[in-house]
Amino acid sequence: MFFDFMIALLIGVLAGCITGLIPGIHVNLISMILISVSGYLLGITDVVSLCVFIIAMSVTHTFLDSIPSIFLGAPDADMALGVLPGHRLLLEGKGYEAVKLTVIGSLLALIATLLLIPFMIPFVPRIYSFVQPYIGYILIFVVAYMILKEKKFSKIAWSSFVFFISGVLGIIVLGWNNLNQPLLPMLSGLFGISALVTSLSGDTKIPEQKITESIEVGLFDKVKAISAAVFSGSLTGIMPGLGAAQAAIIAMQIVGDIGVYAFMILLGGINTVNFTFSLVTFFTLGKARNGAVVAILEIIKEISLSQLLVFLFAALVAGCVAALLALFFARVFSNLIVKVNYRRLVVGIISFITLMVFYFSGIVGLLILVTSTAVGIIPGLLRVKRSHAMGCLLLPVILFFVL
Repeated sequence: MFFDFMIALLIGVLAGCITGLIPGIHVNLISMILISVSGYLLGITDVVSLCVFIIAMSVTHTFLDSIPSIFLGAPDADMALGVLPGHRLLLEGKGYEAVKLTVIGSLLALIATLLLIPFMIPFVPRIYSFVQPYIGYILIFVVAYMILKEKKFSKIAWSSFVFFISGVLGIIVLGWNNLNQPLLPMLSGLFGISALVTSLSGDTKIPEQKITESIEVGLFDKVKAISAAVFSGSLTGIMPGLGAAQAAIIAMQIVGDIGVYAFMILLGGINTVNFTFSLVTFFTLGKARNGAVVAILEIIKEISLSQLLVFLFAALVAGCVAALLALFFARVFSNLIVKVNYRRLVVGIISFITLMVFYFSGIVGLLILVTSTAVGIIPGLLRVKRSHAMGCLLLPVILFFVL
């Protein structure tokens, strides 16, 4: 049993490295493939081992997905907001430390969440029952607060414009029938390619990446970042229709301006907490809140307390291993990225993302990519925060709950 556990864990970590480092290859995709062949796999292993594989893969993914976001500007839904501050640190020669901050956030938030879970389990059904009727209105309040923080009337107006135009784009894209991987072209355009295209207009060069320990974050800011990550990640792990991207928006409004470094810790923590707490939601409510847990639900219809403990232990071990792997790969990327011409690198990244979009989403995906890139350029031209473009996910969720 222990041998099967370790094999499943290690293979899951390896799969998480693949999904975390290669844009477009998502955990959900591997999970769905696993379901399709689960009948065969159950002939050579057991259901717990298959679930451990999915958990290890998903946790590892949350540790490594910051690397392509920071070094390549190719985000998935969970790290979309991290592209700009992460890329900014990259251009300061601190790409490795940007990844390290997200790893610190992921590991500390994972440990904090695992420590809190025994106390939270009895309250999850009550929290779910209390918050669910109001979640749409809570998000409306969060969005309004986010926009009104701009203070100047002109910026409030333009921020509202960016939010609604990206929201309409999100409604169209997410409602498109038979479109594979809709988030890949939309988020890559809004937060990845748009930033890369803008950087091409200047004389940008990637400086030598310094693998140092120069970045320090105050204890109070660390505590704020981890606390907000655990709170918002747990909340969205309970609520239907919400994910790490929405958790990041909520957390940003809770902590306010904590600086770029603490913000990267916050983003890293949210991704990991959101997935880990979704296991508790499955245990207490019998409901799945993301694609990986949907796969687990298909394999094992319900989990016992002893199985939950095994799964949480697997998450902890995978997180510790993934932290070391993330730092290793960050060093590799730091050494390689300075050896190429920046403009050629950007063109290569844009070409790679375009090919990935065409492969997964076809001609329609390319159309969405071009449109979302155009929308993603607007915040920079209007000098408002690009985070308002998260309306692409927030507005559809708000309408889902309110209407």
